[in-house]
Amino acid sequence: MISVEEATRRILAAVSPLPGERVMLSDAFGRVLAEDVISRRTQPPHDVSAMDGYAVRAADVAEVPCTLKIVGRIQAGGLPDRAVGPGEAVRLFTGAPMPPGADAVVIQEDADTEGTNLRVRESVHSARHVRKAGLDFRAGAVGLKAGRVLTSRDIGLAAAMNVPWLSVRQRPRIALLATGDEIALPGDPVGPGQIVSSSGPALAAFVQSCGGIPVNLGVAGDTIEALSSLASAGRDADVLVTMGGASVGEHDLVQEAFLAEGMELDFWKIAMRPGKPLMFGRLGKTLVLGLPGNPVSSLVCALLFLRPAIAGLLGIAAPDTLRAKARLGVALPPNGEREDYMRAELRRNEGHLPQAMPFSVQDSSMLSSLCRSDCLIVRRPHAPAAKEGEVVDVMLFGGGSLPI
Repeated sequence: MISVEEATRRILAAVSPLPGERVMLSDAFGRVLAEDVISRRTQPPHDVSAMDGYAVRAADVAEVPCTLKIVGRIQAGGLPDRAVGPGEAVRLFTGAPMPPGADAVVIQEDADTEGTNLRVRESVHSARHVRKAGLDFRAGAVGLKAGRVLTSRDIGLAAAMNVPWLSVRQRPRIALLATGDEIALPGDPVGPGQIVSSSGPALAAFVQSCGGIPVNLGVAGDTIEALSSLASAGRDADVLVTMGGASVGEHDLVQEAFLAEGMELDFWKIAMRPGKPLMFGRLGKTLVLGLPGNPVSSLVCALLFLRPAIAGLLGIAAPDTLRAKARLGVALPPNGEREDYMRAELRRNEGHLPQAMPFSVQDSSMLSSLCRSDCLIVRRPHAPAAKEGEVVDVMLFGGGSLPI
């Protein structure tokens, strides 16, 4: 068996970023930039007013009260038709360009008008209430750097920079193959001894949350022929993920079938719980990740290994799982040779570390406890017995921190 760290290192060493593709700005949310976004314009393109008021020369209003002559009017989107001379002012509105000669804005609350006369009650210094040209960004400047996962803010900035198309990484195609004669699909008749497939739908959602495209290959029965046929169907994917059958039992035929198809096997056992029988290899250009069949094991392994692989294909750093500290709510016995990921609830303590309460039963088939969990308690291999109240490492769920 290899460690979690070693398995992660080998998987990341096998992935490289996918090529870029151009998409419309409206389709770019959540995608990963493949190229820097360069501004096509300067914003604002010239000095503009930041307030509704009057464009003046600061020197003319150094001493107040004073009276100026209103010689024009400019709205946002308009253009000045003359310069502002000594003793003059121009009525303008937020976003309107500053006329030549003016270097400040008196806000309308600080002045009174009578016909074309403007009586100013408050002085302003040069550049007051003026947004200088290029205050936000300038043409030719890098507005967004490659490798960024685009948010709604980024979409707004690209639009403001007048960039209608973006180069983004292709989304990884992740083929999902459930295995086992005992598997029935949700909604189908369930025969005696069968179980309803939950890992497939859960992993499809997981892949989407990580930025990939799930491709459902269906369920392969426990025969070499069925597995080989569906393995061939997954060769166009970037990663082929199997669920179940990766161990070496009499009916665990995934490894045998894939080796017969030409898979280069890297490893197939990891010192972790849940998830010991995990297979990784390459089938032509397609990476193969064989996950355990039990749904909790499958999702925890996807979190630790599939998520970083998808990130590598997208050309971004593997996202950090949200690690934190908590205090144990119960004592725990010594840990064995496998790194343990224990489902637990968190009880908040105002001003103190939260209390982690592991579920008493950690069976890897129990999705209900995973759904009730707030975190995973991480215990290193051969960790000594832990006392109640001892500080432990946890991986937090909720708030979008982890996609499971």
